[in-house]
Amino acid sequence: MWKGRFAQETAELVQQIGESVSYDWRLYKHDIAGSIAHARAQEKAGLLTADEFSQIESGLKAIEADIDAGKFEFRTSLEDIHMNVESELTRRIGPAGAKLHTARSRNDQVATDTRLYCRAEIDVLTAGVRDLQQALLGRAEKYAATVVPAYTHLQRGQPVTVGHHFLAYVEMLERDLGRLADCRARLNVSPLGSGALAGSTINLDRQAIADELGFDRVSTNSMDAVADRDYIAELIFAISLCGVHLSRLSEDLILWTSAEFGFAVLSDAHTTGSSLMPQKKNPDVCELTRGKTGRLLGNLVSILTAIKGLPLTYNRDLQEDKEPLFDSIDTLKLTLAVNAEMIDAMEVREERCRAAASDPMLLATDLADWLVRQGVPFRHAHELVGKAVAESVATGIPLDQLDLPAIDPAFTPDAKSVFSLETALAARTNPGAPSIDNVRSEIARWREPR
Repeated sequence: MWKGRFAQETAELVQQIGESVSYDWRLYKHDIAGSIAHARAQEKAGLLTADEFSQIESGLKAIEADIDAGKFEFRTSLEDIHMNVESELTRRIGPAGAKLHTARSRNDQVATDTRLYCRAEIDVLTAGVRDLQQALLGRAEKYAATVVPAYTHLQRGQPVTVGHHFLAYVEMLERDLGRLADCRARLNVSPLGSGALAGSTINLDRQAIADELGFDRVSTNSMDAVADRDYIAELIFAISLCGVHLSRLSEDLILWTSAEFGFAVLSDAHTTGSSLMPQKKNPDVCELTRGKTGRLLGNLVSILTAIKGLPLTYNRDLQEDKEPLFDSIDTLKLTLAVNAEMIDAMEVREERCRAAASDPMLLATDLADWLVRQGVPFRHAHELVGKAVAESVATGIPLDQLDLPAIDPAFTPDAKSVFSLETALAARTNPGAPSIDNVRSEIARWREPR
């Protein structure tokens, strides 16, 4: 590439530290698509004859077919996917191949390739998130009316339904979809034609190239175009936060499937055993999801650290953007798929959920609300119910069996009407609250085509 300027061959160790084709080979389809669009613009500008363009296009498609079939030999001495493709093209078709790089730099070329790659992978990730949402909706629908305790500080708080619980994760994943869509819209800008940093004196039709590649528009500052890696950092962030949501779901399921909770059972196909303890059934998918989230967060720190101190424009540090990007995408795709499969096969133990939700302490807040409806100020009502709770704990008498009027006259015999899960849930009709009708309405809404 630079033999005219240098008198010595690149040292072997420099080639080892500088090569990226061992991982950026996966950009080949996008690199070839970008090269064909670039060559078409060269032909329109009179830089290539129709025959030369035809040779380039045919040659590139043949190389793509060979890579698809696993027949292409990548050479680390050529550093990256761009030079491997261009060198092989020139070897196959001769001088026409050497014209391909006119009015283009590897700087705007790699920026184009990675944007095309990210765009395509966002579409795959989006489908994966939707599949997981559908699996959660399936469980929410099946257990829409199954009452279960909800927790704060991992202490029992108030009753909800299993359906409401799973819908919370559907909401989280919908925000993840929004971030992916936002990222896709922002990255869908063509940098091709920005050259190394200042464009080229050979002006090709950048808009035509962008249109062919499906970009919404072209970049408007050549220096920013080749230096920008915001879209990669943004995508890795969106992936990381989605991973955090999956990790929180995993933690809930790890607790729910424990003997202490016993709220859910995972299928044998999505659990593992112990090499020593024959009784074990371990939620490894959940634990691995929780663990892999650490990798996703590490990749985010990696890319932000790589770009935080770089002056304009291109610096070789930017080569370090690809491995965390590829790893994050691969990790989330697999994690989404296996979690969707696992959730779809999971069963909830309704009798255990009901037994846990039958704890009358879960309705202590409802008892305070009852007092409020009798005209007691909430802070005083909170204090009175707190005294009742303390009495229950001290005596071992369940809250719903205490002599409440003996604690305070504000409690009339009607106060015990509060202690009904059905009544408690039915009263929670505000938007976002877990009445069974609300849960079913939300499931129906999520089932509508989007």
